[in-house]
Amino acid sequence: MKRALIFALALAACQEDLAQNTDPVALTPETLGHFCQMNLLEHEGPKGQVHLEGLPGAPLFFSQVSDTVAYLRLPEQSHKVLAIYVSDMGADGATWEDPGATNWIDATTAHYVVGGNRPGGMGAPELAPFADLADAQAFAADHGGTILSLDEIPADAVIAPGGEATGDDDYSDRLRALTKG
Repeated sequence: MKRALIFALALAACQEDLAQNTDPVALTPETLGHFCQMNLLEHEGPKGQVHLEGLPGAPLFFSQVSDTVAYLRLPEQSHKVLAIYVSDMGADGATWEDPGATNWIDATTAHYVVGGNRPGGMGAPELAPFADLADAQAFAADHGGTILSLDEIPADAVIAPGGEATGDDDYSDRLRALTKG
């Protein structure tokens, strides 16, 4: 009986150790974008990261917040999402040229400026996330756009409307092809 109890306690302890860490991960010179496989520190604008169940270790990183949102909306995305983080563009020291390596915020509570005039890391229109609503309002006053929550971001803000690619490659065309029903 004692053995069974010790085994059960040991098994429970092992299961607790298996809980997946979903803390935000800092960008490093080795951090590559999931879609582009390019170093994220070499691109301007805010970034994103997604932690997926069953894929412990490094999250999926994205060179643009719009790429992050597009990934979450792809029907091929099959893993349970455990956490989503985006760069807080209102954080101390964050600039469009250097958005920061550690200033991550929960994407589900961020305020997004959508439709502003700042391009993202791949040259396409970009979403600008902020932890503080006042920072988002100030950015929108300077750069245009509307402030929305993650769920309110329209599809045409992450996938170009009218079939026109928004970057230097066929990324938008490929996304549209994947999402046609």
